Amino acid sequence: MKKPTQRKALAKKTRAPRSARHASANQPASQRKRTSVTLGTGGKLTFNHAMLYVKDVERGLNFYRDLLGFKLIEDFHYEKKPVYARLRAPGGDGTIALHQVGPENSVLSDGVRLYFEVPGLDDFCRNLQQKGFHMTQLPRMMPWGWRHAYLNDPDGHEISLYWAGENRMKKTMMKAAKAARA
Repeated sequence: MKKPTQRKALAKKTRAPRSARHASANQPASQRKRTSVTLGTGGKLTFNHAMLYVKDVERGLNFYRDLLGFKLIEDFHYEKKPVYARLRAPGGDGTIALHQVGPENSVLSDGVRLYFEVPGLDDFCRNLQQKGFHMTQLPRMMPWGWRHAYLNDPDGHEISLYWAGENRMKKTMMKAAKAARA
């Protein structure tokens, strides 16, 4: 019988038994050791910003900065025309970026909706209406227990303005929502 080479012999000594190598696949997800890639901020992933592709950055600035109250952080011009702008939400650290697309490109983003929380939701929406902006849904209590209003930005991106209050970080409770509507 031929002797295994040193490399094969070492591999046999250090390799876990077949049953151990496949054990994690048979374990419930809650018992498996999870690994993740972490970036900065103490090893925790953080959300940086959402990029919105728009046909006209200036028009987007008029909406997000002038109408919703976002603060301009930076902008970039090409041939004296704004083609990029980054803005910070007036009530926190969240940011959005507006990025110009070419005339042949679509800005439609099916399946994406932006959510902005505002304590005085009804007053905020009335103010938007007084400035001539159309709401696709006025504020109302939703089945999950938060008050929502809906609108679209000038490029058709869906936006939900909402107020969850103390329920924001809690699991949705349909019974509580029904009681609040009553």
